[in-house]
Amino acid sequence: MGQYYKAAILSSNKKTVKSHVFSWDFGSGMKLMEHSWIENPFVKSFESLIHNNPQHVVWAGDYADHCKGLKSNVYDRCTDKTKVTPERELSLLDSLYVINHTKKCFVDKTKVPSVDGWRIHPLPLLTCEGNGRGGGDYRNDDKIVGSWARDLISVSSDKPEGFTEVKFNLTEQ
Repeated sequence: MGQYYKAAILSSNKKTVKSHVFSWDFGSGMKLMEHSWIENPFVKSFESLIHNNPQHVVWAGDYADHCKGLKSNVYDRCTDKTKVTPERELSLLDSLYVINHTKKCFVDKTKVPSVDGWRIHPLPLLTCEGNGRGGGDYRNDDKIVGSWARDLISVSSDKPEGFTEVKFNLTEQ
């Protein structure tokens, strides 16, 4: 079966969902690789919530493990009360850099490789939980996938000073 995802912002305890965005509201599929592309309206809209505004981010899969000490995962904890629909999509120029403030590193989206004109967006893959457990997930084995889940993440047009650049070379072939 296919695994579905919701993009969530968590409170500082990294378990409580403050808000989440639903892909269907933007005409995008719910499976990870149905929407994880640069220029996807769902991802660009989510970026507006973290533009120059670091938040604890997780791309929550419905097959992901339960939160520690709870009987539900982040996907299950996304409710109608936490759903938001951003009205603004960021342009690539507004969000050149995906920044991890927890790990003090960043990805330059202009350096993401293209295959037949398609470039994977780093944000969903770096912050996902549950990848590899359902159809539509990213299938090439890479330890970077999910490694930023629940960290403080933002996007910006300004390159962060003193942070290390991470090469995001993932492609689908």
